[in-house]
Amino acid sequence: MERRQPPQTEEGWYVLHDFRSIDWDAWRDAPERRRSRAIEEGIEYLSAAESVADAEEGESATFAVLGHKADLLVLHLRPTLADLDALERQFEGTALAEFTERADSYLSVTEVSGYMSQDYFDEDAEVEDTGMARYIETRLKPEIPDSEFLSFYPMDKRRGSEDNWYDLPFDERAEHLSSHGDIGKDYAGRVTQIISGSIGLDDFEWGVTLFGDDPTDVKDLLYEMRFDPSSSRFAEFGRFLSARRFPPEDLGAFLDGERIPREGEDAHGGHPHASGESGGHHHGDSGGHHGDSSSSDHGGSGGPHGDDDEDLRSELEDMGVYAGQPHGEDVHAVVLYSAADSEELFEEVDGLRGNFDHYDTHVKTAVYEPKGDSEAETAVVSLWETERAASTAAGFLSDLPEVVRQAGDDDGDDSWGTMGMFYTVKPEHTEDFVDTFSDVAGLLAEMDGHRKTDLLANREDENDMFIASRWDSREDAMAFFRSDEFSETVEWGRDVLADRPRHVFLA
Repeated sequence: MERRQPPQTEEGWYVLHDFRSIDWDAWRDAPERRRSRAIEEGIEYLSAAESVADAEEGESATFAVLGHKADLLVLHLRPTLADLDALERQFEGTALAEFTERADSYLSVTEVSGYMSQDYFDEDAEVEDTGMARYIETRLKPEIPDSEFLSFYPMDKRRGSEDNWYDLPFDERAEHLSSHGDIGKDYAGRVTQIISGSIGLDDFEWGVTLFGDDPTDVKDLLYEMRFDPSSSRFAEFGRFLSARRFPPEDLGAFLDGERIPREGEDAHGGHPHASGESGGHHHGDSGGHHGDSSSSDHGGSGGPHGDDDEDLRSELEDMGVYAGQPHGEDVHAVVLYSAADSEELFEEVDGLRGNFDHYDTHVKTAVYEPKGDSEAETAVVSLWETERAASTAAGFLSDLPEVVRQAGDDDGDDSWGTMGMFYTVKPEHTEDFVDTFSDVAGLLAEMDGHRKTDLLANREDENDMFIASRWDSREDAMAFFRSDEFSETVEWGRDVLADRPRHVFLA
């Protein structure tokens, strides 16, 4: 008898979907003082949960459920079952609980599996890809997206006489999941997800929670996925529950039948919506959606040089070199290099960029081609306002054709990289800038510790330049920044650049 290989899993935070129904008759008949107390204690409980006052880390959010199945959903993610247990009992101690009955609940736990990364579970291997490590962390400890609409449903993998998911070989299961996830990539920026395992915890095998600002995006995605074999042959679904997020302070408006969130508020209350800060995952960045919680994608924005980054920027500032923030001026950068044909790469990037633009935190994504006779690979640069959004975007960008490396990841050597980004050249000086770079490149080639420096230009804007350098060590690079030649170059740049350059330092 052949036993199929199960994927290994690692678990993160526990997840509780707590669905409540309101006793509307009791609410209408209650005196004003009881209702006021219920609202006050309800807001206090929900606000404390969302601020995670009860635990060292976690997430919570409040939703109004549409339809007859429930009225209220409180979604909790916490490190331990004890944390969730305490939250449940704390709610029951509020005056609001007197007017509610539990309509349903679902218990699960976030997880990653061997479909995502076999090395992650190999005791003798190390996950050297820092992007993958960061991405796994966001899978195990996700943020609840800011999106207004939520759709939740539990699901199983089918174990029928003809179609039995668990009888398939590992590689075939992995292929199904990868194909299934590819569909979701067309919905990047519109639908995000949190998938959690529930085998042994609840009635189904997984819980799927989808988030989006437009409910029809969720509907269209799920409809399209119905035709994929991973769903059509191997998936069984429980009932679906739909809800809209609202801030705790709108609890009174919710109970009074008023429109929520109130006009001018987002789901958190008071501030414009910024869906790009979502820590959930784009629907499709998980090859394991609808089972096994896996992914072949990974993220990471390319980290700076650790704790001494502030000292480094201060030192450069003393020399008159503007170093910006760790990932740029006020953005987080994802930089990948590809050996693919530039035209083919641009078409792929352009498709992703259209989806990225749905995020308020997306600054720009562009393809940079090497100038002159450089043999450098083409670079894809994606800029975001938050690190978590950049990490999520990196998961999609890593699937671009012939990606050879991501800036900031450990490539196995001990070199030290610097990048000068955002060299916006005045149009009349573009040729001068390129010529001067050639002169500087010749100087760099003679400097101790210098490995290579390449000039790349945005294929959509030739005046948007990008310089990437690599050195044996930080001190070698700093020696160049301290040199008279660099000072002269900076001074010359004041006349030819439309804006001052911003420097980004990556390991």
